[in-house]
Amino acid sequence: MARSAPTFTCAECGAVHGKWAGRCDACGAWNSITEDAGLGPALPKPTGPGKNRIRRVPLVALAGSEPAPARMSAGVGELDRVLGGGLATASAVLVGGDPGIGKSTLLLQATAAFARQGAKAIYVSGEEATGQIRMRAARLGLQDSPVQLAAETGLREILATLEEEKPDVVVVDSIQTMWLDSVDSAPGSVSQVRAAAHALTAFAKTRGAAVILVGHVTKEGQIAGPRVVEHMVDTVLYFEGERGHPFRILRAVKNRFGPSDEIGVFEMTARGLAQVSNPSALFLSERGRASPGTVVFAGVEGTRPLLVEIQALVGSAAPGSPRRAVVGWDSGRLAMILAVLEARCGVALGGRDVYLNVAGGLRVSEPAADLAVAAALLSAAQDRALEPDTVVFGEISLSGAVRPAPQTDTRLREAAKLGFNVALAPSQVKPGANSGMTVHRIEDLSGLVARLLDAEA
Repeated sequence: MARSAPTFTCAECGAVHGKWAGRCDACGAWNSITEDAGLGPALPKPTGPGKNRIRRVPLVALAGSEPAPARMSAGVGELDRVLGGGLATASAVLVGGDPGIGKSTLLLQATAAFARQGAKAIYVSGEEATGQIRMRAARLGLQDSPVQLAAETGLREILATLEEEKPDVVVVDSIQTMWLDSVDSAPGSVSQVRAAAHALTAFAKTRGAAVILVGHVTKEGQIAGPRVVEHMVDTVLYFEGERGHPFRILRAVKNRFGPSDEIGVFEMTARGLAQVSNPSALFLSERGRASPGTVVFAGVEGTRPLLVEIQALVGSAAPGSPRRAVVGWDSGRLAMILAVLEARCGVALGGRDVYLNVAGGLRVSEPAADLAVAAALLSAAQDRALEPDTVVFGEISLSGAVRPAPQTDTRLREAAKLGFNVALAPSQVKPGANSGMTVHRIEDLSGLVARLLDAEA
């Protein structure tokens, strides 16, 4: 029987090409196109009396109501928060993260929590033997949990077992190790990952189970394999954190059953991952007295207010190009802030070494951190500390204007709860009656310079 003609697929964006090329025309990635032999033999054309009969697709009206999907609580508040209130049945979840960050530990703890609450849970590993999983469970104190284990990479055998066992929760660690014999390529290839994700997602939808897939990440921090996998599943979570810090961030970047950009905060301990119910207090717990270059940013991640310390250091540059080092923030945005400071305020930092760090290993992505970064840079450049009871937030435009930030009252209430009394914020801020904070409204970046450096705006 004739097989489908081979195609070539980009591992970064999933674009299909008729022939191999060094660069993907769709996303611009280099050396990302691999041969895809197809998903098996081509389908034969229908023959016989009913060859022209095609099943009609049933249609339903848009008007109407559907019951909310049933959810299973993990008993871990941070995980339930990220999932939008619990793990939805008949859903597929993809979890990615760096090697050794704690993905398997988190999911083993979550699987045990589901099982202890009466759900039938199966943990399938393609990377570890069952003995290794039992050793980790014993270290975490989970050895008595009613979780069924399997060490297998053959997807056909795994699906047959799941059909017979009818579990409520399935964890597959990892999707890159799964192998389907009908796909003519090696495990971990684009076609294998896509086929395995499709088969497991279809099982979740048709059998009502919640399937959690673990995904490897590339050196750029993206989940390895075709991006189409992220489109297949209902929820995509990234597990983040710096190896030198005990804190881990579980971040939702896609969620069909809840808010995206929601985060859960965990702390790695000897007994596994412990949830952190008040991350702002934890991130600021090691903050000492105020020092030049340190500013507390009042941020929001998803629906959660989060206060973190932003640290800056400005030094003399050696002859040649000045050095820029950024940890936890966008380096391109730092370059923009430096350019605006010089063009709009006359503060020339372009010829000096600049180092920027977000304390605690957290990665900040919202534009409202612009004003806090600018304040940290100015404080470091002038060796002048801000008052220790001050928080800063606001977005900076290329004109130097300070733009408003969303959820202002939420930020101010969180800051007031942690003992802060003063906020440097956009001029449009109207603090709530319960914030109890003194708000200094900053219209543009020159106003911040005037306040911090005692200069004229």
